[in-house]
Amino acid sequence: MPDMLVRLYDLPDPLPFFKRAEDAGVAVRRAEPWDRMRLRAFAREHFGDLWAVEADRCFHHTPITGYLAVLDGEIAGFAVYECTRRDYFGPTGVREDLRGQGIGAALLLRCMESMQEAGYAYAIIGGVGPAAFYEKTVGAFVIPGSEIGVYQPLFDIRSKESP
Repeated sequence: MPDMLVRLYDLPDPLPFFKRAEDAGVAVRRAEPWDRMRLRAFAREHFGDLWAVEADRCFHHTPITGYLAVLDGEIAGFAVYECTRRDYFGPTGVREDLRGQGIGAALLLRCMESMQEAGYAYAIIGGVGPAAFYEKTVGAFVIPGSEIGVYQPLFDIRSKESP
């Protein structure tokens, strides 16, 4: 899974993305310290232990480098940045039954805006799964030669654990 690069100085207008999530009844907001355990539990339940540990790192920064999508008082999705490495976006995920409603795009744009405000000109999306989503939403493009990437040690550990 390759890494992708986003030109933060060339982001689309985020308002239609935010409005679409809002129209679905979802509030997208920066995570607060008291959200830590809920986010970790949500990430673990829906995406596994590795994402839960990685997402938890957003609480080690000031301001917190993560956003939540909240529906009826419950976490519906999340996106974090600067957790794996500086200038890296992810992980991010939306509850499976709520996908396709613009929640992921709103979370992505909130993080991209925050990264831009922090002074970055580019953002790296590491180990991308849905490349077409990132291409369409923020104009991301694959970084040549990035198929190994920063996550290779994780894959090495997993292959040694497999029977």
